[in-house]
Amino acid sequence: GGGSVIDAAKGAVAYAALGDRHPDIGGYFGVGQVAAKLAAENRTLLPLVAVQLVASSGAHLTKYANITDMATGQKLLIVDDAVVPPRALFDYAVTASTPPALTTDGALDGVSHCLEVFMGLAGPAFEQARPVCLKGIELIVHSIKACCADPGSLPAREALGLGTDLGGYAIMIGGTNGAHLTSFSLVDILSHGRACAVMNPYYVVFFAPAIEEKLRAVAAIYRDAGYLKADAAALKGRDLGIAVAEAMIALSKDVGFPATLGEVPGFTDAHVARALAAAKNPQLESKLKDMPVPLSAELVDEYMAPILAAARTGDFSLVRNMG
Repeated sequence: GGGSVIDAAKGAVAYAALGDRHPDIGGYFGVGQVAAKLAAENRTLLPLVAVQLVASSGAHLTKYANITDMATGQKLLIVDDAVVPPRALFDYAVTASTPPALTTDGALDGVSHCLEVFMGLAGPAFEQARPVCLKGIELIVHSIKACCADPGSLPAREALGLGTDLGGYAIMIGGTNGAHLTSFSLVDILSHGRACAVMNPYYVVFFAPAIEEKLRAVAAIYRDAGYLKADAAALKGRDLGIAVAEAMIALSKDVGFPATLGEVPGFTDAHVARALAAAKNPQLESKLKDMPVPLSAELVDEYMAPILAAARTGDFSLVRNMG
């Protein structure tokens, strides 16, 4: 299946191995909880062969399993090497039958993986991830419209599949952050990829003063694809962030995505409250820590609430930068 099916299977094999001793599924979420329980019980997981059918999440390659609590409408996350599928298969040709909405959702989820890891990493891990992330973004941004115009184009499908798989590799080197964290609270009104695509431009503006050189590399990709008109070399800090954010929104609009949360049917103040509450959940703390401008739970209301307000209206001036 696609990412959600594979993530569900990862959670299922963990629960099958441990559920008799640890019946509360809530205890599986967070970093390393499954591996710790397996070690304590001296157990192993059933082997899982992940056969991917959609170019998007890279779930067949990664240590992540996003599980949605349907009662609350909130996603929670298993982050654990124990749930990496020991074998994976993905024939990119099968994605030629996916409808345009699913294709674009998956594509921009892949961009989000590459972009968020690229923005958040530093040191040796960043040098390892840099070519992975930039090539992934480039492949996706340059192939997404071709996949929509000619769904059966195997070169375009291969480029998109390789790009999203690079996103999967990227999140094995580093972690996603702001947009993914917020997307977990929007599951009842937006697909995952679409939620990340809506939110990432506003987080880019928030992060921009801390990641100027990284944003110039991203800007070059969007400029080559025709979505960024400004001279990124002449821009700095927040202004550079706004230029890149506008280019990302231009791509989203080009494939029929909303640019703001206010455009999304069903979006309410309750989603804002849920997103802010989720950001303070210790089980999702890794998303705050992986930001290029790390936040603590105590700073969520001060800085994340304005990002959500900006995303609701499209008004970048509402984003508050730190420092």
